[in-house]
Amino acid sequence: MDRMEEPEDEADAVASGAEAPKGYVVDILRIMHSLPHRYPFLMIDRLIDVVHGVSAIGIKNVTIGEGYFQGHFPHLPMLPGVLVIESMAQTSAVLVTETLGGPATGPWGVFFMSIESAKFRRPVGPGDQLRVHVRIVRRRDLVWRFSGVARVDGRAVAEATWTAMVADRNKQKL
Repeated sequence: MDRMEEPEDEADAVASGAEAPKGYVVDILRIMHSLPHRYPFLMIDRLIDVVHGVSAIGIKNVTIGEGYFQGHFPHLPMLPGVLVIESMAQTSAVLVTETLGGPATGPWGVFFMSIESAKFRRPVGPGDQLRVHVRIVRRRDLVWRFSGVARVDGRAVAEATWTAMVADRNKQKL
């Protein structure tokens, strides 16, 4: 695969008079077709505003019935920060699959290579709806770089940048 260009910025498109790209929704069945993850480790319920090669918003409805609340922490249940980061990674993995033509085009696996600049701003608990805003920063061959911000009620709860490699998940040796 040749080097790919960085995605066009939506703001540049609007400034040039072009209409900003319109996104679409990916439901849980398509997510489960795109990702190997299953409950209790499937950390997104839906994607909205998916724009191929640009961005997506993942939604995670946080409920008290999730197993990690039994130990993190029983007196003050909160979603572990690493699982917020995992929701960002899963959102980006579905965005990659959608950008490459959807889950029917191959068994794409998106594997973490690095996580940088992770910051946690406030706790996430039962009853919250986590909205994970993910943007592709760069694509070069099979290596993709992302940035993301997780929000609850419009307020940032976490942010990070990360790099991942796209590969055939059936050929990966563990």
